[in-house]
Amino acid sequence: MAFVHPWFLLGLLAISIPVILHLFELRRPQRVLFSNVEFIQQVKLVTARQRKLKHLLLLASRIATVCCLVLLFAQPFIPAPEQNSGTVSSVRVVVDNSPSLQQLGANDQSLLEESIQQAVGLPLAFASGTRYHVWPGGQEPLTTAAYRAAVEQIQPSGQTESVGALLRQAQRSSVQGPIFLLSDFQKNTFSQASLAALDSGQQVFLIPLAGKPQPNVFVDSVWIEDAFIRAGADAVLQMRLRNGGQVDAANCGIKIFMGAQQLAAFQLTVPAGQTTVTQFKIRVPQGGVQEARVELDDYPVDFDNTYYFTLQPAAQIRITEISAAGELARLYNNEPLFAYQHVSPTATNYQALSTANLLILREVPRLSAGLRDNLRQAVQRGATLVVIPPVGAAGQADYAQFFRELGVGPVQWQPVSQGSPVLQDIATPSAQGPFFRDVFTGLITRAGMPKAAPVLRWSRSGTDVLRMRDGDNYLSGFANGAGSTYLFAAPFSAPYSDFAQHPLFVPVLYRLAMQSYRQEQRPAYRLSQTSVRLQVPRVTRNSRTEAVYQLVQDSLRLIPGQQEQAGTLRLDLPATIRQPGFYRLERAGETLTTLAFNVDKRESDLRSYTAAELRQLASKYPNVQVYETGAGQTAAARYKATRVGTPLWQYCVWGILIFLLVEILLLRLPQRRATPVAVPV
Repeated sequence: MAFVHPWFLLGLLAISIPVILHLFELRRPQRVLFSNVEFIQQVKLVTARQRKLKHLLLLASRIATVCCLVLLFAQPFIPAPEQNSGTVSSVRVVVDNSPSLQQLGANDQSLLEESIQQAVGLPLAFASGTRYHVWPGGQEPLTTAAYRAAVEQIQPSGQTESVGALLRQAQRSSVQGPIFLLSDFQKNTFSQASLAALDSGQQVFLIPLAGKPQPNVFVDSVWIEDAFIRAGADAVLQMRLRNGGQVDAANCGIKIFMGAQQLAAFQLTVPAGQTTVTQFKIRVPQGGVQEARVELDDYPVDFDNTYYFTLQPAAQIRITEISAAGELARLYNNEPLFAYQHVSPTATNYQALSTANLLILREVPRLSAGLRDNLRQAVQRGATLVVIPPVGAAGQADYAQFFRELGVGPVQWQPVSQGSPVLQDIATPSAQGPFFRDVFTGLITRAGMPKAAPVLRWSRSGTDVLRMRDGDNYLSGFANGAGSTYLFAAPFSAPYSDFAQHPLFVPVLYRLAMQSYRQEQRPAYRLSQTSVRLQVPRVTRNSRTEAVYQLVQDSLRLIPGQQEQAGTLRLDLPATIRQPGFYRLERAGETLTTLAFNVDKRESDLRSYTAAELRQLASKYPNVQVYETGAGQTAAARYKATRVGTPLWQYCVWGILIFLLVEILLLRLPQRRATPVAVPV
């Protein structure tokens, strides 16, 4: 045991005061005469013995009171096993306010409320002049009162960064002092790598908060079985449900809505830690983006019971053929999904090139500089370019330079034969490949494969779609910027190929067109995302279109950081977007689209590290300590017991009160009368 103020022990000399008072009687004794004292001799002996015992007890209680009072001022404590090297002037506190902390703890209180209570009590372990810094939030130094007020205002947010990111932010700040991290330490957001990134000289204290075992069913993802959503046509909506809890969820109620209309209602049993996939038919009406949601009847964890998503009918795929004659018109005009147009290579409409999803450069002999630049810019913006080479050496130099700009080269031109070219068989593709999956069934075995006489050869490609029987490439894809380029090895026209007359021609050209379409807007976004990219219609610059983009939800209006370039809009999500739901994207009072935001599905997986597992993770890092709370033991008490010491002054206060009470009882205790005893004379 040690003392904070050992010089107060000199006050123990005050013990002599009650001793002196009891040795000397302050009042002079009075003499009382009795006629016959021999009859009360025995009574006198009995009462004197009682009085002496009472005085000794009073003396002992008063000495004990003085000792406890002196010890109270000396402040005794049991020294801690790990003493601080110096006075702590600043403390960094990281409070995890992610949605997963809304689960209930052992005392039927949310883990976020428990963490706030633990954080509010931390100043009890430090001096009154200590300053505090709270994450998430500002890095301003706070007094004890301001710190407690800031902690009590922390609310759950779906846009909170991961625990590891918050810990790194606190560690990289210019503030010095210990770091206290209060979290549930989910296994999918916290790992040993978060501890390995810390400075070895930085003291970190992990305070885990454990929730009680409970089920938690949430929507992992939704998707449409078809590649495109057609307005007014039936579509199959697939939905994957996952149970992120430790208990099986039996007969979980599920409801699906599109707008105000309920589409389906059913019940499912999802085992703990397992997934279940279900499907049902929907029909998306006309009228643009449709708001849909899935509601789950799953308690007590309910922060992820509603999943918001949008369904948008696919727009027409814009296809532009650059050739002498529009021979692909009959191919694409048969499908309402395609919007086909033909342009001449000598009088090219560059505006059509900039708005097309698929550009088909078919057997153009010469390429002008303007045509090459516009095609390259369109590919870099995200368009798909299909190149069918011409026959002859007139434009080989133009194509060689064009291929280098697209990142296709090196490409070798084959010499043109004087007679009829020799056709070679194209190898049978794999029906399970990514390009031909679900495109055809049994078509190749009935019709055989087409033949071609290649005029181009190349050795490097990003994606091989079709190959010749001898192993050379016939159709390959190359990535460039945001788009891609597909190159055929032979022209479509006879006698260099019969590919245009083969049944494989239509599915390949249709597949190229479908892959060129990109739906920029996703069905749903996560609140934890930092930015969102969208395709917006191009408009002319005037006073109306200069207005900024806004995200609107009911009466809430937010102006995110925004950057618009080449029809693509990037929105940096502001920190004030905390609640899931639908947000309208508006510009100058006009609603452009609706975005759906949900809580990150990683938050719904409630698997967390226990205190023992955290100690095992931190066993390699002596600067990291794990404080397990519970059973009335707070994080502040744990810190004081291990880093400051166990104070004993409160026991001195209780001792003073107890001994004063004993003294009062002794003084108020009536003296028992002795029973007279007959003594023979």
